[in-house]
Amino acid sequence: MAFDYKKEYKEFYAPPRRPGIVDVPAMNYIAVRGSGDPNREDGEYQRATGLLYAVAFTIKMSKRSGHLMEGYFDYVVPPLEGFWWQEGVEGIDYAHKDRFEWISAIRLPDFVTETEFEWAVQEATAKKRTDFSRVQFMPLQEGLCVQCMHIGPYDDEPTTLALMHEFMEAQGYAPDFTAERRHHEIYLSDARRVAPEKLRTVVRHPIAEAL
Repeated sequence: MAFDYKKEYKEFYAPPRRPGIVDVPAMNYIAVRGSGDPNREDGEYQRATGLLYAVAFTIKMSKRSGHLMEGYFDYVVPPLEGFWWQEGVEGIDYAHKDRFEWISAIRLPDFVTETEFEWAVQEATAKKRTDFSRVQFMPLQEGLCVQCMHIGPYDDEPTTLALMHEFMEAQGYAPDFTAERRHHEIYLSDARRVAPEKLRTVVRHPIAEAL
């Protein structure tokens, strides 16, 4: 049976609907950086997602192509994730999506080294005849965060975020946004196939002990 990160690491992918504290370890991602409204039809965000999945499935199917990665095991491609920010704003302002800066990302299995990642990018480039130069290997250690399962439309997230911030303050923490630690979303539902009120999204904010 294929290894499924969502099932094996429920503390990161299946938190309850009430806020909680989590210490997120180092992980590696396939990542594409961009800006602008993610809802724009055939926009930059949609193109970035296509690039990510092309590389992700090149890695997943590498064994069938005859390319053997050391330590390879069969796995379910982890869900799409997003890191979001706006210049001059702590957190994000949903009313001005055109000002979004974002990193769209998919977690990599631990056996994927940067060298193997580069192989996958070259392989995808050759097969798809597409420019994959925007795709990056991104190591990240988020560390201490507050997180919660948000159910419903993305535009309703501020209500969930308010609960998260109320919880963190009660626990003696404060937001700790930096150039490496951003508003983080993990998309467990396909917005093209799931009604907005049923969308399941893990929402995560970096925190530190309040001074």
